[in-house]
Parts: sequence; structure tokens; C-alpha cells
Amino acid sequence: MKAARSSVVSKKGTPWGTIIAVVAIVALAASVVTYYMIASAPKRDQKTREEAAAAFAPSQQDPDPSKRIAGVTTATYEGSVHVSAAERVAYDKTPPFGGPHDQAWAACNGVVYEKAVRNENMVHGLEHGAVWIAYNPAQISGEALDLLKVRVEGKPYTVMSPYPNLDKPISLQSWGHQLKLDSASDERIDQFIAALRTNPYGAYPERDATCDAQIEPGDFDPTPPGPGAKPMDYKGTAGTQQDQPGAGQPSAPATQPSAPASK
Repeated sequence: MKAARSSVVSKKGTPWGTIIAVVAIVALAASVVTYYMIASAPKRDQKTREEAAAAFAPSQQDPDPSKRIAGVTTATYEGSVHVSAAERVAYDKTPPFGGPHDQAWAACNGVVYEKAVRNENMVHGLEHGAVWIAYNPAQISGEALDLLKVRVEGKPYTVMSPYPNLDKPISLQSWGHQLKLDSASDERIDQFIAALRTNPYGAYPERDATCDAQIEPGDFDPTPPGPGAKPMDYKGTAGTQQDQPGAGQPSAPATQPSAPASK
């Protein structure tokens, strides 16, 4: 009997097929979890940065928290002054962060432009409450570029583009505000965004205006504006659409569907 039992047990053998299948399933699950952790790390890190910057959110008691951010410069500009697509403005700042601008705005709804965009289109987005991250493509690339992108992609009223020959690696703009920085890991980037993006306490002229766009913005022109450029005290070009204070932004001339989340 003992010999018979031993013979039966030996015939059953080790269930290698089952073991291999279980090991494969465990390995696949581990790889999926690992991939998720790696892929989601930038967004999780960004959430942490945004939580840390929440102390710079505006309030009635602190309407412009950017005043507490070292390095922010400010200027006062009149809103709702438009030029045509064929005209340029002799801006007083580089990159500009206020003043006359094109009647059509560049999409600023979480868009990362791969190419430099016309100043006059970008400034209009600032008038709508957007924050524009500009960077010097000769100085920002790789991980630093990805670190900037994660602050913009899919974020409403936020836009990013290269800016050739920028005097600093990074420059942040909102209407009437600018902050130039050396590092994409600088916490002041998130503080600036928290303080000024769609700040409801008078930080930008056009409340309730959309950042969706129905035009393809013009290309960046690196040449000097020239004698025909409109001055900063320009009062607007006849025939251009004028903003309606308190009523949002009128639609720009449509030439194509809304801009995608990356350009």
C-alpha cells in the first residue's frame, strides 16, 4: 500500500504550468504598478507643488499675493486696445505683459506651443487672466522643459511657448506682472500661478473671458518692431473688434477649430 501511494504521488508531479502562470501574472501586475508610479510621478509631484503654493491664492484681504514673491515686477497697462493681424506693437518689456495687442488671442487653455508665438496674440491671453510661461529654448530642454510643461498641460488659463533670445532661462507673465527665473524647479513658478491666474481682484482687465481660441496665432517675429510699430500709448486700430467691459470677450474671427492642448 505504501508503495502504491508513493507511486500515485510521484505521478502527480509539480504543477509547473500553474506556477509559471501565477509568476507571470504577478510580474505583469508589478510592471503595471511600476509603470503607473513612474508615469504619474510628475503629476503627483506637481500636485504637491501646487498644494505648497496654495498660500499665495488671492483673497479680499490679500488681493495680489504676488507682492510677496521675490523678483516680481509690475506695470500698469490700459486694456482693450487692439491692433490688426498685420500690425506690430513696440512693447516696452520682453516678453511683453500688457499693452496694445491683436484683436485675436492665442489659445491659453493648457496649451504648450512647440514654436514661438506672436507677441500680440499672447498678450491678449494675459488680458483674459492667463499666465504665460516663456522659456529660452537654448537654455531649457529635457527634464527642465518637462518640469515646465507639467505646470501647463491641461491647466485652464495657462500657456507656454519658447521665446528665442530670452535674457533669462524662464519668464512668467500675467497682465501687468512678470517674474524671470533661472530654474524650472523654482517654487516661485507655482506661487506666481497661484497668485495671478484668473485673479478675481483686479489683476487683469477682462473678467469671464474665454481662453479658447478660434484662430491660429501668428509666428514670433524676432526682428525689431520698426518705425511703423504701434506705441504703448496707442488707442486702437479702426475696424478691430473692441472688448466689452464686464461682458467677457467677443469672438475673434474664426479660421479653424479651437486650438488643441499642444501646438
